[in-house]
Amino acid sequence: MATTSDIRNGLCINWNDDIYSVVEFQHVKPGKGNAFVRTKLKSISSGKNIEYTFPAGHKIDVVRVERRNFQFLYKDDLGYHFMNNETFEQVAIAPEMLESPQFLKEGGEVEILFHAEQEIPLTVDMPQNIILQVTYTEPGVRGDTATNTLKPATVETGAEVRVPLFINEGDLVKIDTKSGAYLERVKV
Repeated sequence: MATTSDIRNGLCINWNDDIYSVVEFQHVKPGKGNAFVRTKLKSISSGKNIEYTFPAGHKIDVVRVERRNFQFLYKDDLGYHFMNNETFEQVAIAPEMLESPQFLKEGGEVEILFHAEQEIPLTVDMPQNIILQVTYTEPGVRGDTATNTLKPATVETGAEVRVPLFINEGDLVKIDTKSGAYLERVKV
């Protein structure tokens, strides 16, 4: 058991039957009254941010977590299957745990946050951006480049993204995995 003096950014704690990560904290010692620790916590399971104030010296239950690199293998009825790059163990992840599974490409790398004592996956972190090949898009109309017009395009994972008119089939594009937005064309 730890106390509030052990709180630091990134620390994971078990609180209110959920695991929270400390995003921000501030030790406050007012002139009158008891000291306290003001925190901003992010739920690992739901992603919701909350603010909570702990009295100074309050006991907190620290959860040990580990980040491990995994490689995406395939998707089936059980979910998305990943392989640990060091031990070659495989783990199946439910689709609800993934933020943007439409951008997962076979062989792609992700980082999975594990509860160290219970060996259960908590979150799956996709890379910030990913490079994919455009498999289908309508040809752009010549001369229609005065505005930032976007057209739909299908990438190799089957996801549909909006790309500029100059992108053609076979081009490599960099996509932001959080928003699904086109970032740039990648030269080979």
